[in-house]
Amino acid sequence: MGAASRFPGLRLAPLTRRRLQNFRANRRGYWSFRIFLVLFIATLFAEFIANDKPIVINYQGEYLMPVFVSYPETRFGGDFETETDYRDPFVIELIEKQGWMLWPPVRYSYNTINYELPVPAPAPPSVENWLGTDDQGRDVVARLIYGFRISVLFGFALTVISSAVGVVAGAVQGFFGGWTDLLFQRFIEIWSGLPVLFLLIILASVIQPGFWSLLTLMLMFSWMALVGVVRAEFLRARNFDYVRAAQALGVGNITIMFKHLLPNAMVATVTFMPFILSGSITTLTTLDFLGFGLPPGSPSLGELLAQGKANLQAPWLGISGFFVIAIMLTLLVFVFEAVRDAFDPRKVQG
Repeated sequence: MGAASRFPGLRLAPLTRRRLQNFRANRRGYWSFRIFLVLFIATLFAEFIANDKPIVINYQGEYLMPVFVSYPETRFGGDFETETDYRDPFVIELIEKQGWMLWPPVRYSYNTINYELPVPAPAPPSVENWLGTDDQGRDVVARLIYGFRISVLFGFALTVISSAVGVVAGAVQGFFGGWTDLLFQRFIEIWSGLPVLFLLIILASVIQPGFWSLLTLMLMFSWMALVGVVRAEFLRARNFDYVRAAQALGVGNITIMFKHLLPNAMVATVTFMPFILSGSITTLTTLDFLGFGLPPGSPSLGELLAQGKANLQAPWLGISGFFVIAIMLTLLVFVFEAVRDAFDPRKVQG
């Protein structure tokens, strides 16, 4: 059953309907999309799944939400003006005398240290810590949830921005050709010949690491991935009759490039996008593994793998990080295979 039949008021263009049918026809990609969507949406609300603060507190008949608002301990009859430590037994007793608390399923955030471990950290999986703790006593499940979110958001942001830059650069090269294409190609050949990983490590060791600084550094090199594909499509199509007719009618170059020529390059562009996304996540994981990625203490899958390497007596660290990364990348590759089929004009569903 298509989208139009399930939503009677929704009218889809024939091309869009055919693309949706092609996407659904790829069962592996379609179900991977649904699974990934569930995981991604769940991690977007990570604060409601894994947190060391209650989701809702009913205290003296008033509803409070510590997830959004910081309350001092004196708000609940305590002695300190600092933010409340809701895991403190004294605070729990104060609140439960005059109300109740609703906790998330995992009572740890990504940076919460469990000081009541029965064994030295890293502690093995238990009822309290489902996948154990790392070597600093932080819950592995919480760090995986937050690490999954930041990895996917980083990968998507870098893919969208670098793809936009790469498409524009390739379109300009292919459409104008001549000296523009020649000079741009020589620049790309020099720039792409640089040792990317080593430069990222050097720059990350000089600049204060952070989400946006790492995104900017990786954008400096990842934008070239789509230039060659888009350039080839524009070089091939710029002399077609409909392009010459549009030029003869006085249509502007920008309109011809992005309204008439760009759709022809979308299939090849979408085909390469999963590699950019997977490469972005893998590069971030690699930098975190080497210690040149996100700031210390950030929820990082690469940092969890590094801990697994340093603590071979705690196999749950490396195994947990490996399976999360493997499942994430596998789902993404399958999803983009279905997207590629959806944009392929040779695939027609009845």
